[in-house]
Amino acid sequence: MPIDRKPIITRHDPIVKTWDPASFLSVGNGDFAATVDCTGLQTIRPADEAATPLATMASWGMHDYPGAVPRRYDLLQRKTYQSARGVVGYMSDPTGQEELFERLRINPHRFNLARIALYERESASTPSVDSLSAIAQRLDLYTGMIESTYRHRGVPVTVHTVAHPLQDQLSVHLRSSALKASTLAISLSFPYPSHHKSGSNWDAPAAHRSLLTESGERTYAIARTIDDMRYTVVIQLDAKAHLEQRGDHEFVITTTEESLEANLLFVRPGREGEVTDFARCQEASRVHWEDFWQQGAFVDFAGSTDKRADELERRIILSRYLLAIQSGGSLPPAETGLTCNSWYGKFHLEMHLLHGAHFPLWGQSERLERSLSWYLEILPSARKRAREQGYRGARWPKMSEPEGSDAPSSIGCLLCWQQPHPILYGALLKRCKPDSPILASWQTIVEETATFMVDYLDWNEEMGAWTLGPPVIPVQENHDPNDVLNPTFELSYWRWALAMAIEMMGGYGSAVDPAWEAALAKLAPLPTDGEVYLAHQHCPDTYTAYAADHPSLLFASTIFDAGDVDLSTMRNSLNRVIECWDLNELWGWDFPLMAMCAARLGEADLAMDLLLMDSPKNTYTPNGHNAQLPKADLPLYLPGNGALLLAVALLLGGWDGKGDDTPTLPTKGWQAKVEGLHRLW
Repeated sequence: MPIDRKPIITRHDPIVKTWDPASFLSVGNGDFAATVDCTGLQTIRPADEAATPLATMASWGMHDYPGAVPRRYDLLQRKTYQSARGVVGYMSDPTGQEELFERLRINPHRFNLARIALYERESASTPSVDSLSAIAQRLDLYTGMIESTYRHRGVPVTVHTVAHPLQDQLSVHLRSSALKASTLAISLSFPYPSHHKSGSNWDAPAAHRSLLTESGERTYAIARTIDDMRYTVVIQLDAKAHLEQRGDHEFVITTTEESLEANLLFVRPGREGEVTDFARCQEASRVHWEDFWQQGAFVDFAGSTDKRADELERRIILSRYLLAIQSGGSLPPAETGLTCNSWYGKFHLEMHLLHGAHFPLWGQSERLERSLSWYLEILPSARKRAREQGYRGARWPKMSEPEGSDAPSSIGCLLCWQQPHPILYGALLKRCKPDSPILASWQTIVEETATFMVDYLDWNEEMGAWTLGPPVIPVQENHDPNDVLNPTFELSYWRWALAMAIEMMGGYGSAVDPAWEAALAKLAPLPTDGEVYLAHQHCPDTYTAYAADHPSLLFASTIFDAGDVDLSTMRNSLNRVIECWDLNELWGWDFPLMAMCAARLGEADLAMDLLLMDSPKNTYTPNGHNAQLPKADLPLYLPGNGALLLAVALLLGGWDGKGDDTPTLPTKGWQAKVEGLHRLW
């Protein structure tokens, strides 16, 4: 019998009963999202710096401060490093150019498009927490709608909040006798952009414009001008509602009835759209989310007696929802998605893997496909980057934005593990959706990616092998780039990706560059001291001085199998990491990848213990977000959610070399019924 999915999904609907910044809920569609508090709106802005901000964000909502454009990367002095093939320069040192360095890092930045809030007409302000009682809020995962009920100063209020699945529209429906009594209304206000976490600067009213025009019956338009950035908010109200401007950037929506409907469509320059009423937006959302949950893969832990099974199920369900609304859009996502700014709202391409690789494995390849065409768009700049550094092919950026630049960084521009990702994306589509239209255009991406990878290698005469680095910074970022030779994960990833690139080029019917095969044949072995794998070849103190941050030496046995791992050595390494590492200094995605390593070693009990380890940065808040406690700048961290889904795909869907199709689960207390998961390599 097929799994009855709806009861499992709705069982994990987030329920909120207080104003709690760790429980703010979001609606969205992958390219647009809005986060609301317990009022169903963005009413009470949190004062705590560590809290999740309330914001409305879109993938296109990026802003440059005046004077930041054009972004003159050519003016930035490069720091030079000695490699085996000569001197290479990177944008890694701000010394003597601090202002330019910082400007290129923070521009462009994502920003808050608007704030929609409950409004007290008598005080002409938003309510305080003390004015609310009897709070009961629920996100209906199966329809994508938030229902919020509460009392405001003793008067019942109900708000329904929903996002349109196909356009950048937020719709709200508010019901309360306080509306008709002229004590409550809705406020719509606009901040100036900020590169900080909130994306909002409410203290610069003269720096931007909000021009109101009435464009038709019950429809208004607010033209926003912010330096060189422009967009329009089209607002459709119900028949008895009215919008008027109360300040330079504040508008109030009132009604003479007990219900109020407001539909806000955010339109970027050069685009068009037709705002729909609440009922049609609600129905579009219902159809979209029912299809989302009924299509693709699913898992059911019914029959499990381990008390952790329900929590894992909750994390899976909520992670799937959050990644769909935050990370399934037309651009690679920021690490905090469209909730707030992390690293200025720019996206880290090494993390694109963890945000999106689960989509094909869970039978929803289209949600990864949407962002892959961006690689084709930025291919010219990736080629230019490689040439500037003296290499052939295309070098993909690390910390980037829609135009594909690489932000200067003492660490970021020296990372390389994002480089093979496009080959892995193509391989995922080939495996999980072989008729994907992206594959027809992906040959160039594979070729340019692999060409750089081969040219980036150095021939080590003493070893008689091709090597990686120096200079390079591995996944575990606490190493000196001048010391790093053959980082374990990157070296294994290079091996797997080159082999896959050769296979894919054969599938395209194209000849393979002999240099690829030569590099693959004599790529250096993974560094080891004879008992355990090392972080890199020059790091004998891997498990002492460097036993913190990502234990990336384990990751060679996670997402892929390059055929270069000795299982006994990897088992020793995993045990040594657990014994020696500062596990509280791990990141949210480290726990799932360590679980994947344990699973490939046949350690099912350990895999589950690692996946659900009680640790501050493996915390999943009531709304499903992976908080990186106690880091104030990361109240949520979507790579942790994505890595969790990758780990579940491996544990329950298996991998090519496993030998059977049974889930990798502890022998006691766990049962799982699995539908539609694809296997990993």
